[in-house]
Amino acid sequence: MARLRLIHWTPAEAKRQAIFLRRAGHTVDASRFEGPLSMTALRRRPPDAIVIDLTRQPMQGRDLGLAVRQATSTRCVAIVFVDGLPEKVARVQQSLPDATFTPWSRVRGAIRNAIANPPKDPVVPSSAMAGYAGTPLPKKLGLKPGGRVALVGAPKAFAATLGPLPKDARVVDSRAKRDLTLWFVKRQSVLRREIKRMGKFAGGGGLWIVWPKQGTGIATDVTQVEVRKVGLASGLVDFKIAKIDDAWAGLRFSQRK
Repeated sequence: MARLRLIHWTPAEAKRQAIFLRRAGHTVDASRFEGPLSMTALRRRPPDAIVIDLTRQPMQGRDLGLAVRQATSTRCVAIVFVDGLPEKVARVQQSLPDATFTPWSRVRGAIRNAIANPPKDPVVPSSAMAGYAGTPLPKKLGLKPGGRVALVGAPKAFAATLGPLPKDARVVDSRAKRDLTLWFVKRQSVLRREIKRMGKFAGGGGLWIVWPKQGTGIATDVTQVEVRKVGLASGLVDFKIAKIDDAWAGLRFSQRK
């Protein structure tokens, strides 16, 4: 049978769904998705189909699908999206109309049909990001060719949201030297406790402080007002604001001269 890569943001659910698919005779990799490392593994050894559950973090699921379509080695791999709220699924369908969408009750047949009929002329988005038409996210963030960006506290699949990077640019470990830092913060207590340490990366405008937008379902007590207030109080100055994706927004900070 088929070799599948299963993506679910809740490990317990991923395990349960993997058992369901293995009983149908498939070989299933349901390991935790680890951003750039997992994307590299997908590109090096593409599966027969990628099954993405949309019940949790649907926009990250969409961004992952967009990243899969951008890579030449995975472009024609069948993508099967499962479940999800109708309004969220509709948004994913707008970005990836030639993917397969199905409830779990029909997933076995959907996988079989998707593998048998891969897209002949797959949609290839210009940038794997929410609102991908327009300025690519790396350019919006200020990442230049050869640049290094570190993701601190980012959602597991966020590297896929970045999409194609400028020439020779790459995502690096949070301990490595870098040009840009994207610091994702959901709690005021963390923001206040860590601002002095993270503020060291703001030289040359190199620090983005990113927080969840209201209405996304992400538990948070951080707002734009609070981010700016804490940043200014620690000797930083903000000079740019950006929508990162459907769930996150950010302020870019530099060190005050």
